[in-house]
Formats: sequence, C-alpha cells, structure tokens
Amino acid sequence: MADETTYEIAGRAAEQSLRAAGVRVRAPHVFPVRPAGPGGEPLHADYHHAVWLAGQLADHAAVPVAAGSGTINDLTKLGAHLAGRPYMVVATAASMDGYAAFGAAITRDGFKQTISCPAPRAVVADVDVLAAAPPEMNASGFGDLAGKLTAGADWQLADALGVEPIDPAIWELVQPAVREALAGAERLPAGDPAAVEQLFACLTMSGLAMQAARSSRPASGAEHQLSHLWEMRGLTYQGHTVSHGFKVAVGTVLVAELYERLLALDITAIDVDAARRGWPALESWEAEVRQTHADADPSLREQAVDEVRAKHVTPPQLDQRLASLRVQWPALRERLRDQLLPATEIRRLLDAAGCPSRPEQIGLTPEQGQAALGAARQIRRRYTVLDTATEVGLLPWPVPAAAASTTHSAAGSAVAAAR
Repeated sequence: MADETTYEIAGRAAEQSLRAAGVRVRAPHVFPVRPAGPGGEPLHADYHHAVWLAGQLADHAAVPVAAGSGTINDLTKLGAHLAGRPYMVVATAASMDGYAAFGAAITRDGFKQTISCPAPRAVVADVDVLAAAPPEMNASGFGDLAGKLTAGADWQLADALGVEPIDPAIWELVQPAVREALAGAERLPAGDPAAVEQLFACLTMSGLAMQAARSSRPASGAEHQLSHLWEMRGLTYQGHTVSHGFKVAVGTVLVAELYERLLALDITAIDVDAARRGWPALESWEAEVRQTHADADPSLREQAVDEVRAKHVTPPQLDQRLASLRVQWPALRERLRDQLLPATEIRRLLDAAGCPSRPEQIGLTPEQGQAALGAARQIRRRYTVLDTATEVGLLPWPVPAAAASTTHSAAGSAVAAAR
C-alpha cells in the first residue's frame, strides 16, 4: 500500500525484497497523490479510504505492507484492522510518531479523531531513505517531537490532580530521550543521518508508549489539541495544507508561553471561594462552544459540546480541584519547570530545524493563535494546561449576559489574588 511518491521511494524496493525472499506478493495498490480532475484534493487519511481498503483485503488473505508515512500508514492501519488483519509498515520519513502507535489518526465526517486499532507487527526504516526525505517532512517530525515537552507537563498536571495517573514505565519510554533528540536541531535540515536516526527512534518510542497505554496521552497534550482544531478548520498556508507536525510546533510554543504565565502565578494565594462562586454552569459552557464553533459543521459543533460535557466540573468539584492545586503548587511548579523548556528556547530549536514557530508562519495572526487556546480546550475531553488555565482564570470563562458583572468580578479577583 503506497502512493505514487512513496512507492518509488520505498514501496518498489520493499516489494522486490519480498519477492526475492520467496514471499508471495499480490500486486501493490498505489494511491494517486492527487486524484485526477478539477479541484482534486490531495490524498488524506479519510475514513472512507480505510473502508475501501478493508473491502479490498476481504478478497484474499494477504498481509498489507504500508510504504509511506502519516496518511498511508494510518489508512493501512485502520483498513487492516477493519478487515481483521495484521499489517507492517516501511517508513519513508521521520515525520511523525504514529508509525508504531496503537490507533490511527483519521478524519471521519469532518472530525479528526484517533480510532483505536492495533499497531503494526513490524516497523522498518532505512536511515538513508529517511535522511533523503524532503527536509520539511523531517522538520515536521521534529515539531511533533517538541510537543512531547508540553504533553509531558500536561500529564504531570493531570496526575497531580487525580485526573489521569502517570504510568512510570510508559513515561520512561518517551521523556528521557526527548531533549537529546531535540539537540540535533541544527543538523537536521542537512539530513545528517545520526540526527535523523535519533529523531526517528525517539518518535518510534513515543508510538510504542501510546501502544502500551492504549492512548495518545504519553505523547499528546494541549499542543495537539491546537493542531486538531486547526486541522478541523481546514487550515492552509499559501495554498497548501499545513502538516501535522508544523501545527504541533506552533501549538507547542503557544502552550509553553501559557505555561510560563501559569508558573508565574502564586496559586497558593488563589481565591478559591471567588472562583467557585463565579464558575459558570454547564449550560453557559455549552453556549460558549456553540458560539465559538458557529461556522463549523453542526455535527462537529455538537461533538465539541459532548467533549466539554464529559470533562465539566461542578462548582464543588472545582473547589476541591483548586484546593488540591493550592496545596501541591510549590512542588508541582518545580516539576513542571524541570519538564519544560522556555518558550524562547523551543522557538530557537524549531527555527534551527526548519520548523515554523509562530502563528504567522502557518497562516494565522498572533490574535488567532491566542484565541485558539480557548477553542482547542473545547474539542477534547483530555485534561491539559488549557483546563488548568481556565480554572484559575488565565483563559476566559463564558459569561452569561444576565450575570456578566458577577462572573467577571469573581474570575478577576481569583486571578488577582494569585498574582
């Protein structure tokens, strides 16, 4: 399974290798990179393609071998799963962490989601092939890797607040190697084999961590929520779809800056009573979601409402969470500082790797980048710094018209006390 480009890069060689080893091989399926006809869209990981692949697999017992990166891997992974079949993948670029992950990132009915399905039985990568990939593809993988810093901090927050505990063994698969791989930023654009190999290995370990967790939590946090939001909104720049890793890269800097604002607060002094009194009812959050995503497809808008409902806390629950945060804050703040790099340093590394680091570089204004922080919180139920920042008043709450002055006053006094 390949597209026209990846078949020539690695698919043909993989097929010839299998045939030379005496393995029976069926004719390959090669997707066109861009379907013929006016307005043909580039190949994407859309659900209907995976269903079609599953139908093709139903006619025989062959094990599919994906030759490609994100789109081809995800389509083959899900198509094989729907057909009840294992699969393998031959990687063509160090462009993302999904090769070995449990689950496929698929767009279904316009909504980007991770659909649970088994990881490949084998991942094969030739370092020479990876190093020869277009520089922007490996830069995209670098952007995805940089997001592990903020994703790890988000997991630390969720763990401290009793939302989602850290599995130490799974944490160790990802976090210890991230900074070492990021240090190869300057060598990546030239295709330095050692830097590319280290990047690919670290991304693959992230995929194995997600496989072990049966969740993307070990490698995905608020920065990925931003990426998913922009993807669902069809973000393009200069006529081209912005890659997943590039969106994650910009999201990582925005989230790192938000963390710096959060870490500057003295949360031990936050006015918990004021925050609880001003906390909006669920109906206000639902109205906010519908207003924020007013231009989205109605089904997407209602899915976002469902996500907000799933993680909504009542005023008493907010009281307990903030009280717990106050007690833990001195030690937790130090752990978060140890986990993160300064936003300026993350931006420097991204720039060196040939990766965008500012909203303007992917077709957004700085104001749109900031506004996306609140909107991204609404599309996933996963607890991240976007939720913590909302709960302490760093990100705006929805304000019912009838109670605008009261709510603003309560939120403002809670944050003012923390400052």
